[in-house]
Formats: sequence, structure tokens, C-alpha cells
Amino acid sequence: MPQTNLSAYNNSAYSPGGNALKRVLWYYINAVFFKSYWLPVNGVKIFLLRLFGAQIGKGVVIKPGVNIKYAWNLQIGNNTWIGERVWIDNLVKVVIGGNACISQGAMLQTGSHNYKKAAFDLITGQIILEDGVWIGCGAIINQGITAASHAVLASGSVASKNLKPFTIYQGNPAVAVRARVIE
Repeated sequence: MPQTNLSAYNNSAYSPGGNALKRVLWYYINAVFFKSYWLPVNGVKIFLLRLFGAQIGKGVVIKPGVNIKYAWNLQIGNNTWIGERVWIDNLVKVVIGGNACISQGAMLQTGSHNYKKAAFDLITGQIILEDGVWIGCGAIINQGITAASHAVLASGSVASKNLKPFTIYQGNPAVAVRARVIE
């Protein structure tokens, strides 16, 4: 019976964008200014993200302890909040709309592996969080997912399928539990 063989893993077809120097510089900028709690100045973070190619709207708030894999694969709309310890593992494009909230400890992961292949091939898919989406504390958005306008993913839940607009999802895997009504 065939088995997993990680020594055969080859992700040479994948390119994160940017040249090697840019990736190394971003690694250290991310570690010092984003992942750490040493410099909680939001304006500096926004400047650095834009400098490295991110598209960032006005009024965006990025709390300390955030991990962003590649700035140039990130787009955030106006007035969006990114909470502490959020991990944006954006091997490919992540688009976050305006007035969205990504709560503490949430994870957006654009990559995974094909467990059906012996070499455990890399699988990627962009994530799109439309306007007004709320991702609760510790929730996970998997690769290739779109959360439509004003969808909610409850704390600790895992989205492995697209989320419909104005709907609240909960659980692992996340299922629709009720409509989101905004007064």
C-alpha cells in the first residue's frame, strides 16, 4: 500500500512573488513590527505594508502580534480591524473587504497539502472576505473560501465551505445556524 513520502515533496512550481531579497526583508519586518508587541504603532504598520505592495484602505487597525506571510498578497478595505495574534498565511491573495473584523487568534490559511498524493503536494487557494464579515476569535478560514457580505464565523469555528451573506456560521465544520440581522 502506498505511503506518504515527504522526501519527494517538491513545491518548485509555487512562487510567492517578490524576489528573494524582498522576501527576506519582509520576514524581518514582519517579525519586528507585526508579530512582536514591541511597536504597537498602527501607522508604521500600514506604511510598511504599503511599502511592500499591500493594498490597504483608510482607517485600518492592525493590533500587535499579527503574522502576515507576504504583504504583497494582501488587500484590505477601509475601516477593517485585525485583532491580536491573527495569522494571515497568504501564500496567495487574501482580500478583506471594508468594515470587516478579524478577531484575536483567527487564522486565514491559503495553503494546505494533498493528502492523497505520496509527495504531499501543496494546494493553494485565495481567500475573500467581503465587506462587513466578522471572523470570531480562534476561527479558521481554509484555502479557497469566500465569506460573502456580512457573514459571521463564530469563535473557534472552521470554514471549509463558502459562507453565504448575512448568515452566522458555527462549528467544525462550520454550518449555518441563523441569519445575521443588523439593526
